[in-house]
Amino acid sequence: MTPRTLAFVESPVQLLNVLEWVHARGPLQDGPLTVVVLSPSDPMTRGQLRRMAELARRDGHEVRWEEARGGAGAPVRTVGALAGWLRRARRVVVGDPFSRYVHLLLALTRAPDLVVVDDGTATLEFAAQLSRGERLVRWHRKGGRPGPREALLAPVSALARRRLTPGAGRTGARERRVEIFSAMPLDEVPEGVTVTGNGLAWTRARFGPPRVLAGADLVGTSLVETGVVDRDRYLGAVRALAAAHGARRYFAHRRESADKLHRVAVTTGLEVVRPDLPLELIARRGPVGRTVLSFPSTVVHTLPLALAGTGVRVAVCDIDPAWLTAGASPAARRFLAGVTDTARAVHRLARTAQPG
Repeated sequence: MTPRTLAFVESPVQLLNVLEWVHARGPLQDGPLTVVVLSPSDPMTRGQLRRMAELARRDGHEVRWEEARGGAGAPVRTVGALAGWLRRARRVVVGDPFSRYVHLLLALTRAPDLVVVDDGTATLEFAAQLSRGERLVRWHRKGGRPGPREALLAPVSALARRRLTPGAGRTGARERRVEIFSAMPLDEVPEGVTVTGNGLAWTRARFGPPRVLAGADLVGTSLVETGVVDRDRYLGAVRALAAAHGARRYFAHRRESADKLHRVAVTTGLEVVRPDLPLELIARRGPVGRTVLSFPSTVVHTLPLALAGTGVRVAVCDIDPAWLTAGASPAARRFLAGVTDTARAVHRLARTAQPG
């Protein structure tokens, strides 16, 4: 049977927020949800996705695992295998509106209902770019020239942006409705788009409350891996935060390199933890430090929701401009500042807690 609601995810957090969306919406009247995992290559991400897929199946959803990056012919095989479902689906849910894979899939669908679920801070930039009619570009790449691959796929990305824009569609077609489901504070809401708040109610219902430990935990970030923050400056900031707040554990981001994590462990004495689920679930399951320290990222918005009522304090350390690499764009600098400025329920650390 062709699923009426298709969700496409490429990360554990995207799958988590698909489950949050279904929980907030209630039972789907036109049949169960089918989640298609467009599997990445990174082993840590794949492991977390498999754990999240188990949780989705326990909730009664079908999960289809696609080796979407398994060789040169994988994209053609994957898109071809999903084409029939896409043409007949009534609702399509996506977790990453910047993904080239998602752009290809959106080009094949005429679904009248499109939903973008939280992909963290990327949701802020997506909403802003859609409002301004700009091309869809990830915030840490904005400002650079499009490469040959981006130029080749520009028509597909432009079509995807049109698909993600509410409207009447083609002559005789049903009106296209677009929803953004997000825990992020959206300052710019595209005209005609419905915004639904993600309160992480599914997470709180399934996990915890956690046992709260003395001391602090520190949340890692992939800003070094994305070329925004200098590695040595980042390691210096981690050392300073750990010493100032008595941190014991460092929860690694799934995209952090093994070499950098080794340096974190050796130079700070922190226990490096590689979570097997998104951090929101790990923290809610516990145990968790009484203070959770983070650099500007999605978790400064989501962890206060996941940990509501537990007494855990989430604190954010701003990125000092001196830590940024020469290649960090002005857009990246503005964006990182905005992530902290818009966080509603976190404690902002004093500048004296940061290295000079």
